[in-house]
Amino acid sequence: MPAYPRKENLVEIHVSATAEFRYYVDAASLAVGKDRVVRYVLVARSPQGAENVSYEAIRCPDQHRIYATGQRDGTWSERVAPWREITRGTALGWPYALARYYFCPHRDPIQSAAEGVDALRRGVHPAVRVETFR
Repeated sequence: MPAYPRKENLVEIHVSATAEFRYYVDAASLAVGKDRVVRYVLVARSPQGAENVSYEAIRCPDQHRIYATGQRDGTWSERVAPWREITRGTALGWPYALARYYFCPHRDPIQSAAEGVDALRRGVHPAVRVETFR
């Protein structure tokens, strides 16, 4: 499991104009495996300030899974879920946004964590046409 996320490593991502939660990726946790799977820690913050923390993965271009959820004490509770298809337009749209706009440009995975962190900090991967986003 990765280290629990620290506030200074969180990069906010745009999920949709209608998203009530604010979503952040822990830049320090981002990794691309030899299996070409992009792994990261996600923090979802409600308008009231409650946080959900999860360790997740995307298999480009269209699969997502959760490995573990974060606990209030800063530990992980392992709960490996099966790979699920990423669908657009669901209330939980962060996997779609991460795959489409940050981690799977041209449907292929990013080549390195540095490439992914750059995309997160820019607000979109440079290979994605910006007018199709937001």
